[in-house]
Amino acid sequence: MKQVYFTVQAGAAALLAWLSARLGLLLPVLIILAGMMVLDYITGMLASKTEALEHPEDPSYGWNSRRGTAGIIKKVGYLCIIAVAMVVDWIILNVASQAGIEIGLKAFFGLLVAIWYVLNELLSIIENAGRMGANVPTWLSRYVAVLKNKIDTQGNGKGLE
Repeated sequence: MKQVYFTVQAGAAALLAWLSARLGLLLPVLIILAGMMVLDYITGMLASKTEALEHPEDPSYGWNSRRGTAGIIKKVGYLCIIAVAMVVDWIILNVASQAGIEIGLKAFFGLLVAIWYVLNELLSIIENAGRMGANVPTWLSRYVAVLKNKIDTQGNGKGLE
């Protein structure tokens, strides 16, 4: 059993090392994004349950598998957009390399999009916590929204939405 555990651990370490070498700074951001996606999904379910308890007479409140499925599909869409941004990064790096231009970053657009989605997930978690009855500091919501807005306004004032 220890041998299996060691093999899995060594394989995971090798995979993370390879991904880190290929993705650079993007890897930790993707790991954070994955964690925030899971936390957002869980807090969304808990917020729906809280609302259902507060409004037992109204069937529009509460957990709905259709909404839950739509949320998962939306998160898969986020990952697809990040993949597209990573492909754009790869194309730019390869074209620049062919032209003799060296670019130090391994990811720019992928990183920018991933961070934007992390901030999006953070805002959603804050909203879910408020729906659960938590007293959310206004400054926290504003600060995350300002960070997201800063990314939105980069690139000729056009956002990612």
